[in-house]
Amino acid sequence: MRLVRRANLLEPEFDHSSERDGYRWEGMRVGRHIGGKQIGASLYELGEGQRTYPYHLHHGTEEWVLVVSGAPVLRGPDGERTLRAGDVVCFPVGAAGAHLLTGPGRVLIISASCSPEVVEYPDSGKVGVRPGGTFLAADAVDYWEGE
Repeated sequence: MRLVRRANLLEPEFDHSSERDGYRWEGMRVGRHIGGKQIGASLYELGEGQRTYPYHLHHGTEEWVLVVSGAPVLRGPDGERTLRAGDVVCFPVGAAGAHLLTGPGRVLIISASCSPEVVEYPDSGKVGVRPGGTFLAADAVDYWEGE
């Protein structure tokens, strides 16, 4: 088998970042970088106290996290725990897979690339639909509304 493209998680080529307070990170879209089409993977470099994304869960996509370095804190439905280099955690579809990662650490998040997808944010009462947008769950209407 011939290796077409490669990426190195220890010497990443960062290609995107977030400057939002509390969510500052540098990232590398590993899946795109190596030519992946069906599996997505992104590497995040998190400083102390910085998070990847708000506490959320997926209704259609299982995610995994692999800790490359550092000691990030994982918040899940059963509380918080500190992870260490080499740890791999699966976030299943649904409420049991809710998660939030806080640095310090370098983490690789892996998932199937599927669309459409629904992401729920329990702390803020939002629902994200991809493709689509993000909405407040409180704005939900009856199925027959407007028909």
